[in-house]
Amino acid sequence: MDDTPDNHSESPGDHAVVLGAGLAGLLTARVLADRFARVTVVERDELSPHGPEFRPGLPQSRHAHVLWSRGIELMERLLPGTTAELTAAGAALLESPRDFLWLSPADWFRRVPGAGMLIGSRELLDWTLRRAVLRDGRIRILGGRLATGLVGGTDRRSVAGVTLRDGGRLAAALVVDATGRTSKAPAWLAALGYPAPAVTRYDSHLGYSSRPYAVPKAAPDGSPERRWHGMYVQGRPDSPRGGVLVPLEGDRWLVTLIGNGEHAPPTTDPEFLAFTRTLRSPALHDAIRDAEPLAPPTGFRATANEWRHYERMDRWPEGFLVMGDAACRFNPVYGHGMTVAALTAQALDEALAGLTAAQIPAQARRVQRQTVTAASVAWQIATSEDLRYPGTEGPPSDRATRVLQAYMSRVMAGANADPEISAAFFGVLSLSAPPNTLLAPGTMLRVLSKWRLPTAPRTTADYPPHHTS
Repeated sequence: MDDTPDNHSESPGDHAVVLGAGLAGLLTARVLADRFARVTVVERDELSPHGPEFRPGLPQSRHAHVLWSRGIELMERLLPGTTAELTAAGAALLESPRDFLWLSPADWFRRVPGAGMLIGSRELLDWTLRRAVLRDGRIRILGGRLATGLVGGTDRRSVAGVTLRDGGRLAAALVVDATGRTSKAPAWLAALGYPAPAVTRYDSHLGYSSRPYAVPKAAPDGSPERRWHGMYVQGRPDSPRGGVLVPLEGDRWLVTLIGNGEHAPPTTDPEFLAFTRTLRSPALHDAIRDAEPLAPPTGFRATANEWRHYERMDRWPEGFLVMGDAACRFNPVYGHGMTVAALTAQALDEALAGLTAAQIPAQARRVQRQTVTAASVAWQIATSEDLRYPGTEGPPSDRATRVLQAYMSRVMAGANADPEISAAFFGVLSLSAPPNTLLAPGTMLRVLSKWRLPTAPRTTADYPPHHTS
């Protein structure tokens, strides 16, 4: 995006390099700019200077994205005014489940307390964050430049920069890999003599297919007023198909269909619309059957949960960190990726508190261990839920996980209509409250008092009671 020469001092001691201009990379750069005189973000994709635009390095950007309330709060702390910019450009600030038709595995959510979320296209979000980050004169972004490896320090125990595909090098006191799912960090570390990290992986073989639509002028029932802004028809193990509808800027809807294994949704027309008829409710089909599609469906299948345990390595080079999806990634169906990126940036900020630029490289191992904990709750949610599906590959669930799954089924059944359970549930889901919130005595009593509620009832074709009120 900005390929102009660096006007700062060329001393590598006051220079940090961040690889990847996604959400994790941009927020990391903002944190590092408070410690280093210069921060360079290296991005392999060409970045448009004119406005939001799809780029190959973010193939999942064509699917539904949400930033939960905790992520919004942390983004605002680092880049004040960004939320206002996004909503002015057409992004939506909504409350879930109040503003949604949401069919959980148990029932439709009533108008119960939930959590805020920011919804818009990933292209708009990244474009807005890039502009906000570049207002800081200490940060520059080099688009269309691919990092190909790490430069080892002369002491053979540190990283001193990165090599680029064009043959160039960037010297730096700190290098942060935020390149996401395509990270080459294991190979780069191996080239410097470090062993590969242990990996924990769970794959429920979930697939996405998404398509944008023009928002119809009338509600699906023909009335001029639509009393919801989005929709979520969840799947469950006995019916592993679902669908999400969210608003996008430009008077558009984005519909993302979801399915596990052989139930993965199609990427062709008219099969896309036909798939919506097979969901647990006809609500999504009714919403889009007469809507105008604006592009062909697009698929995405790389949805496994994978944790590369860099924090467990016996040896770790000074001056190197791995952040975001490059270290720990989740099944995106739970909507946590962007919020975890913000939580990780906050954890980085806290881990670097009181350190000067000269002191940070030697603390890389401690910082790596400290920042990865930001992903632990989202990892627990994603993996325990994925293990409900028989075809999930990964370490088998233990007794504690099975007990948690049974309890969470009860929580979900109660949250559909009970305001206190719902508030606690969405506090945890939005990563604003710790998981033990759901184990507070008062909450547990309310959950267990509803033991007669079915956790996976037969679904009827009825709409929720509040959709016309």
